[in-house]
Amino acid sequence: MQGHAESPAAMENLGRAAAASVRPGTVIALVGNLGAGKTHWTKGFAAALGSPADVTSPTFGLVHEYHGGRLPIFHLDFYRLESAAELIALGWDEYLDQDGVIIAEWGDKFPEVLPPDTVWLQFTIEPDGSRTVRLT
Repeated sequence: MQGHAESPAAMENLGRAAAASVRPGTVIALVGNLGAGKTHWTKGFAAALGSPADVTSPTFGLVHEYHGGRLPIFHLDFYRLESAAELIALGWDEYLDQDGVIIAEWGDKFPEVLPPDTVWLQFTIEPDGSRTVRLT
């Protein structure tokens, strides 16, 4: 799930590699600044699961659902949410009950609602402009 990417395509490849071992019910929290590669990673992840969807950032829609692959993907963005209560109102508990994969961008904003077995990935923009993904 972790690695170094020098381009958006390389970041998508990291996401593809991460999808190989994912199981139903997995929650993945993506943490990192704007432009760090979280959505590109998710594009590769969804493609590897066989989703035909055009993955985009859910910043304004708050949640995107991608079906049609090996597992459904629920891609959420906590960035614009003001409270965990807003997340709960979006149906957070229902997403957790699905047999899919939840990808939560800006997951560190409400860590108290994430399950204990959440996979945490830190996305960093390096001084040379490349990106690094680390399991934390």
